[in-house]
Amino acid sequence: MAPQKKLILNAFVEMCSGHQSPGLWRHPDDHSHEFNNIEHWVELAKLLEDAKFHGIFIADVLGGYDVYQGNLDAAIRTGAQWPVNEPLAVVSAMAAVTKSIGFGVTVSTTYEQPYHLARRLSTADHLTKGRLGWNIVTSYLDSAARNMGFKEQLPHDERYAQAEEYVKVVYKLLESSWRDDAVVLDREKGIYTHPERVREINHQGKYFSVPGPHICQPSPQRTPLVLQAGTSKAGKAFAAANAEAIFVSAHAPAVCAKNIAEIREMAKTQYGRDGDSIKVLALVTPILGRTEEEAQAKLAEYRKYASHEGALTLFGGWTGMDLSKYGDEQELREVESNAVRSTVEGYARFSPGTSKWTKHTIAEHVSLGGNGPIFVGTAAQVADGFQIWLDEAGVDGFNLAYTVFPQSFRDIIELLLPELRARGLFWDDYAVPGGTYRENFYGKEGQKGPLDEHVAAAYRWKAGVDAADHVIPE
Repeated sequence: MAPQKKLILNAFVEMCSGHQSPGLWRHPDDHSHEFNNIEHWVELAKLLEDAKFHGIFIADVLGGYDVYQGNLDAAIRTGAQWPVNEPLAVVSAMAAVTKSIGFGVTVSTTYEQPYHLARRLSTADHLTKGRLGWNIVTSYLDSAARNMGFKEQLPHDERYAQAEEYVKVVYKLLESSWRDDAVVLDREKGIYTHPERVREINHQGKYFSVPGPHICQPSPQRTPLVLQAGTSKAGKAFAAANAEAIFVSAHAPAVCAKNIAEIREMAKTQYGRDGDSIKVLALVTPILGRTEEEAQAKLAEYRKYASHEGALTLFGGWTGMDLSKYGDEQELREVESNAVRSTVEGYARFSPGTSKWTKHTIAEHVSLGGNGPIFVGTAAQVADGFQIWLDEAGVDGFNLAYTVFPQSFRDIIELLLPELRARGLFWDDYAVPGGTYRENFYGKEGQKGPLDEHVAAAYRWKAGVDAADHVIPE
């Protein structure tokens, strides 16, 4: 028999209260509203590293959810990912109290110059000793576009075209601008860095003009672990070329299986990559008890605090659909809007026991865990659910969302991880203690930079190679 696949597990958080479960900040055991305190994040990092989590994945948005009712009021009132802080700022504090856990941070390619972001990424990778991941997104809220000086977002596929050029600029800055051995700190000769080992990248493209050189010396990973979320046609093509890990969210494994297979096949046939080297992590929210009855009681309690208004607010931002336009008892599978009908039918297909789908039914489905499934039960039952996703969708691990912070993670650590380890599904320790995010992600000591098959590897200016002998790829 083939050895059991070891799961990759990330904690899924955002610098806000509630995150995927709006309204749960009201629960007496929830501390997610303390996200402004650095101790909140430091203690989380220590807790999760002790449990050997691979990483902490910090989501982000650059605007408010203002589709529902046509304004921000519901988001502001319910705390639906509002307010939300900038995530990269807290990573250094978490890294200072840990040695091995990785930090995946969402940063958009749409509203920040690549030269500026490359500097921020290199700085964070240095300060974390190579434990940074970059979740590349193109942003999806018109509210963000307006606050960045645009009337509306760029069209979807153009955002991805811009992102393609953006990442090439970043690869050039991080990998091609400095030779691996540029910094020598030669005290006798007074040479800090050899000038001939630093060069301009002279990028001229449709969207960006960046002469360079990069202002930071090479960091431990150079390019942070490349993460991506998005399964549109353009998103899948982008992932096939660039992603080392992909995040998916759907209520059933069958929804993800086809997209995952397509991305891996595209990576192989179009980009010469091993499709299995792209790791896929599914969003899930475990609600655990020592007995099934205890877990179900927790679920019932959490539902009392969940905000349907907050859920519809998030749903509006994710889909662009304002369900406030429909009546409380209106069957959404019968409305005029094709988009609403098809979206709701997608939910209904995987919840056949629900006879009527109103806006409140949708709210009930997304108010805990967002667009991912909730697994409710004992550790064995939840582990069985994980196994189904492994077998049917082909995922490699999970982004674990919380309902109550940090108790949800404590329950995972105390109840679920021992069960996963007993099944051979989770490691006992980091593959490379004190290693980079990428080394522990692949379980391969020395794999600090992208795999040789990855597009970024072609940009690497290696030690001992003259500038004339290494042409920067276009």
